[in-house]
Amino acid sequence: MNQPVPGAQAGPTGSTSWPSEATATVQPAPAGSTYVIVLCSVAAIGGYLFGFDSGVINGAVDALAAAFHTQAATTGFAVASVLLGCALGAFVGGRFADLHGRRPTMLLNAVLFLGSAIGAGAAGSAWFFSVSRILGGLAIGAASVLSPMYIAEVAPAHMRGRLASLQQLAIVLGLFGAFLSNDVLAKIAGGAAATLWLGAPAWRWMFWMEAVPAAAFLVGVLLIPESPRFLVVKGRLEDARRVFARIGGDAVGLVRQVQGSLRGEHRPRLSDLLVPETGRVASVVWVGMGLAAFQQLVGINVIFYFGEVLWKAAGATEQWALRINLLTGFVNILATIPAIALVDRLGRKPLLLAGSAGMALTLGAMAVVFATAALGPDGKPALTHAAAVAGLTAANLYILAFGVSWGPVMWVLLGEMFPNRMRGAALAVAGATNWTTNFIVTVTFLPLLKGVGLAGAYAFYATAAVVSLRFVWTAVRETKGKTLEQM
Repeated sequence: MNQPVPGAQAGPTGSTSWPSEATATVQPAPAGSTYVIVLCSVAAIGGYLFGFDSGVINGAVDALAAAFHTQAATTGFAVASVLLGCALGAFVGGRFADLHGRRPTMLLNAVLFLGSAIGAGAAGSAWFFSVSRILGGLAIGAASVLSPMYIAEVAPAHMRGRLASLQQLAIVLGLFGAFLSNDVLAKIAGGAAATLWLGAPAWRWMFWMEAVPAAAFLVGVLLIPESPRFLVVKGRLEDARRVFARIGGDAVGLVRQVQGSLRGEHRPRLSDLLVPETGRVASVVWVGMGLAAFQQLVGINVIFYFGEVLWKAAGATEQWALRINLLTGFVNILATIPAIALVDRLGRKPLLLAGSAGMALTLGAMAVVFATAALGPDGKPALTHAAAVAGLTAANLYILAFGVSWGPVMWVLLGEMFPNRMRGAALAVAGATNWTTNFIVTVTFLPLLKGVGLAGAYAFYATAAVVSLRFVWTAVRETKGKTLEQM
């Protein structure tokens, strides 16, 4: 799944993209640690909603197509429409937070999540459903910058890495929560399209379930303070001191340090991406865009958005397809934990290389499994028991390979590799590349599945993984242990 930049303060268009030296020197008293954890946990609910809203569509694709009588391309757009909002939300979220504050923007984001959940579940047409999902996409895109922004601005240096990881963990937990909710609701109703409570089909309740964490996010944000760094930017120094005092440390000194760090900062400009001597786009920007694109071209979000469709196309029943989704979601959670521990030990480039190799092998294995399977009377692959086990094993090893490498490491690299003068603008371009590629891969999957089948689709993603291996080997430099200035 598309992951946010750990420790980033603003999204692609935010004026301050990375923690200042002032915030990096905060050393809270032990009494403030619990309070900081609470603040960061509330902010991380935005990440949970990010994951839930991305994964909830997984169990409802076929039911949506039947309910709205849409063809493959239209259904694919309804699923991918959320990504249009994601790109826009990521761009405007940071800017809106700079103008109006982190807390008011997160409140608005909670309202968008809530409205999207209710609207998507109540939709009477594919058009209204797509509009509701675009609203959800706005919230997802904004959450991808807002939650890590707030966490970075309240977290002390010695806890920032672990607290920033709450956001990543929350995203994969949100995905798993959506898969679990979908499975339970479909099981109670007897299918995603079957009638559940109040005469509404189960697929509508799948979306309405998101209203629960959205409401919790809304209440939680009402109870937390504004970011102290934003308060300093706006000249509300006494309010900033009070927040810093609760977090711990020398509140007066911290306010002064933040004030000092703001001198000379400017908002990111696209012109920052050009090499002054030649006027050409810097090569490091192209490398960043390549990393952002390959993270999606390997097809990871096809698994998360269309997992039910994938396994039903492989001959599984709806109930078993949903249960397999649960397994892949759980594997994704397990993979995130060692990734956090290994990225500073083994380095970024080795993890990406290993991930690309692992994904190429596992995607290739899935392509072979479905290419050699006989077709049943319904046109679906008739897998033998051994082939089904091999396919399921390869799918989960693929999730594992992505989860310990490209999932988190791509964002870590994007946060480190750009020079200070261009970091904000470069992140804007790389983030847009990531969301746009995500949209293209998602909207083309169902037509691709219809045209070349599962074997062809997996072969395409396996090829992308092979190319990504060569790309990392030739273009990406290791950043482990280097300061931003050294890079």
